[in-house]
Amino acid sequence: MRKPARRRGVAAAAVMAVTTVGLAACSGGGGAEEASCTNKIKQPEATQVTVWAWYPSFESIVDNFNDTHTDIQVCWTNAGQGADEYNKFQTAIEADTGAPDVIMLEAEVLPTFTILDSLVDLSAYGAGELKDDYTEGSWADVSNGDAVYAIPVDGGPMGMLYRADIFKKYGVDVPTTWDEFAKAAQDLRDAGFKGSITDFPTNGNALNYALFAQNGWKPFQYDPAKPTEVGINVDTPEAEEVLSYWKGLIDDDLVATEDAFTTDYNAALVDGTYAVYLAAAWGPGYLQGLSESDSDAEWRAAPMPQWDPKNPVQVNWGGSTFAVTKQSEQPEAAATVAKELFDTDEAWQLGVKEAALWPQYKPTLEADWFTGLKAPFFGGQKINEDVFLDAAAGYKGFSFSPFQVYAYDQQTQALYDMVQKDTDPGAALSTIQDGLVKYATEQGFTVSQ
Repeated sequence: MRKPARRRGVAAAAVMAVTTVGLAACSGGGGAEEASCTNKIKQPEATQVTVWAWYPSFESIVDNFNDTHTDIQVCWTNAGQGADEYNKFQTAIEADTGAPDVIMLEAEVLPTFTILDSLVDLSAYGAGELKDDYTEGSWADVSNGDAVYAIPVDGGPMGMLYRADIFKKYGVDVPTTWDEFAKAAQDLRDAGFKGSITDFPTNGNALNYALFAQNGWKPFQYDPAKPTEVGINVDTPEAEEVLSYWKGLIDDDLVATEDAFTTDYNAALVDGTYAVYLAAAWGPGYLQGLSESDSDAEWRAAPMPQWDPKNPVQVNWGGSTFAVTKQSEQPEAAATVAKELFDTDEAWQLGVKEAALWPQYKPTLEADWFTGLKAPFFGGQKINEDVFLDAAAGYKGFSFSPFQVYAYDQQTQALYDMVQKDTDPGAALSTIQDGLVKYATEQGFTVSQ
């Protein structure tokens, strides 16, 4: 009798991990017969598959699928972005009704929903045969052994976007290592630059995870086949080295600590306050969207600085997937949609050009139109070829926790205290470690450290 009780406790941890965001949840609707499609159905007699997704310009992708499939049609709804959608999905899971057939999920929250037994293992529908079509890291993020819990779509291999005009004006070399990055920060200041080389946001969540991971940090061990067990090892020498590095730059007033994606942060990205934007491959599109068309800023892209240039490590910030929910009454058709929405060059040309997505689909990554794509915003630089293709190929995957939103919240609070209350980096990591172990244990997990 104790095992079922424990499983309910572990599932409750995942529930809290989603609802910790604090957004109101509401019913997500139902199957295709109850759904109101945002898009136009081209073949009314075909099987309709409901999809929740928030991608920009997604309707053109849906239309492309519906134009090329006579037996299946996508009925798409934007159920909100990120946490908004996740809370609606959580409500549907609890009610055992209202979920779509296919749902867009960020890779980092897949463990949160696999622990609730709410996603279909797509290996039963041939998903395993697609492994070689995707980058190694993106496939590792959606699979476990032979099980495949989602199909990768876009990702965020990281690079360094920098103001070439600022570095040139102050006679400072563009850094290639983190030692050089710290030197460049000081050299810019000594030469009269009034801004900061970059920003270290305490609410950086996946960004900060990527910065730690680049130095070999592996905070979690989690296997969906053993849902009541989790390894937590946040407080490591690798993480402390990275955090101490950034704390030193903050203490020397060389790096800002603005919360990410606020109005002030967005303004600072484009007005010359920051000389560098450490960015995912979707960052160039985000940056361009914020910038004035008549700006004199000269942006260029370079690889991420490395701790050891002889052994470069590539990291990823973000990435989304399509999963099939267990509430679907037509999982085979739903799996077809998850697999085929973005499996053509035509679909990816729409995704790249209209929505600035970064594909994890290797046929597109190897296509001449993509590898040789010139970015006018970056002075015509081939930023994919110069930076992001190598970053994508080098990313090997990352293991997140089954209560990732909660883990992010704990990190944000500890890093905020480090910055605002001058907490020691080691103490900040210890606080995160102890808090996560306590939380996981209380929720019924067996924790190894």
